[in-house]
Amino acid sequence: MVSWRSPNVLRQTINSTSGDNVADTNLKPLSGGTRANWIRLRSMILLRWFAIAGQLTAITVAQQMYGLQLELGLCYLAIGASVIANLVAIFVFPENKRLTDTQNMLMVLFDLLQLSFLLFLTGGLHNPFALLMLGPVTISAAVLTLRSTVFLGATAIMLVSLLAQFNYPLRTEQGLILAIPDIFVFGNWIALIIAIIFISAYSVRVTSEIHTMSDALSATQMALAREQKLTDLGGVVAAAAHELGTPLATIKLASGELYEELADKPDLQEDASLIREQADRCRDILRDMGRAGKDDLHLKKAPLRTVLEEAAEPHRDRGKEIAFQLVGREVDQPLILRKPEIIHGIRNLIQNAVDFAEQQIWIEARWSEKTIGLRIMDDGRGFPPQMIGRIGDPFMKHRRSVSEKGARPGYEGMGLGLFIAKTLLERSGAELSFANGREESPLDQGVARGIGAVVEVTWRRRDIDAVTGDSPVPQGANQRIPI
Repeated sequence: MVSWRSPNVLRQTINSTSGDNVADTNLKPLSGGTRANWIRLRSMILLRWFAIAGQLTAITVAQQMYGLQLELGLCYLAIGASVIANLVAIFVFPENKRLTDTQNMLMVLFDLLQLSFLLFLTGGLHNPFALLMLGPVTISAAVLTLRSTVFLGATAIMLVSLLAQFNYPLRTEQGLILAIPDIFVFGNWIALIIAIIFISAYSVRVTSEIHTMSDALSATQMALAREQKLTDLGGVVAAAAHELGTPLATIKLASGELYEELADKPDLQEDASLIREQADRCRDILRDMGRAGKDDLHLKKAPLRTVLEEAAEPHRDRGKEIAFQLVGREVDQPLILRKPEIIHGIRNLIQNAVDFAEQQIWIEARWSEKTIGLRIMDDGRGFPPQMIGRIGDPFMKHRRSVSEKGARPGYEGMGLGLFIAKTLLERSGAELSFANGREESPLDQGVARGIGAVVEVTWRRRDIDAVTGDSPVPQGANQRIPI
């Protein structure tokens, strides 16, 4: 029986340069307050100027063309308050001023109150422009925190309810009152309240999804950029080691000859010996530094198993056994591209298995003429069945039991690592699937431990095959070594 397993794992998404230690990304979705800081004051001012122009136009047309009797003094007072507020904001604050959540909420609240006062002077819910009450609420739901959105939504509902009961009626030149039947006023009131609640909830949900995906994609780009930088750095170090090899050999040869010629001068002979020793030391340092980067510089392809072992290398010393199996003859295994996104994505999947395995992780690779695939399995508790369909979504959260919190204190997975792995591998053309395993282990016959989680990755062979694929790695010409 498979028990609970958190899919929201993979604190490690970026490995250290040595490959032995790992670092947490510590990335979380940005809060609404942080997103409110993205809004410039000038943007809100510009929107308010459009609202002011629309209000002046509506009042002028209503009076001049349709002859409606309006409380022009109070209407212009309300519009003038918006004009003054804009002018003060323009002259007091800098152009690049960005609003905090509280400041943004106060701006929207002012617009909501000003619009409500204008509607109060022009018929309340009898005025078709009452629909504009939804504008400030929608803006708050898109950029503000949930608390601010709830406050503004409740304020809007209260104002709409007041406008349904209290307002200055619209009158024609003959003194006739323009009003719709009470049943329609009641319908408008109900419709506005439902719209305020629905649009706010809808905007909050959609905006949250958009920002969450944006945050996760940014983290993915950071992980890939770090991996690429490490690859490039290793290549530079390898090139430096190669270029400095000849002068260091020359220094060592010259110092050796000096050492023999200065046999009758012990002091100078000691200096020559020190030069030779330091030349050897420089050679060893450059060789060690260039060992990791030399492969990345010269080997753009590698056997499938080699790539899997490279991806698993940082997790071999974490107390869990990692077993590999090739389904097929090892001499026929394909040479695949050593892309950073492939290595980093597989490494994250392996880390996920290591984090939740009891003792064993199995990595099974298979290939055919058209596909290359691998399965990463562990003997842990498996994925929770109700979450399997959502694995790979960023920043997933679930409520853990007390036993889970005790087993993994301080560990709060958000699904970001699996999202990064899934995104990077899909970028290379892979298809991923997540499932729970069976009771019998696949590689070690007779072992009682069952399989927990199973992650299967499949590529079309032409996408990653370094020899016969769509992007083959050129062999290059052999260079003649000067003698």
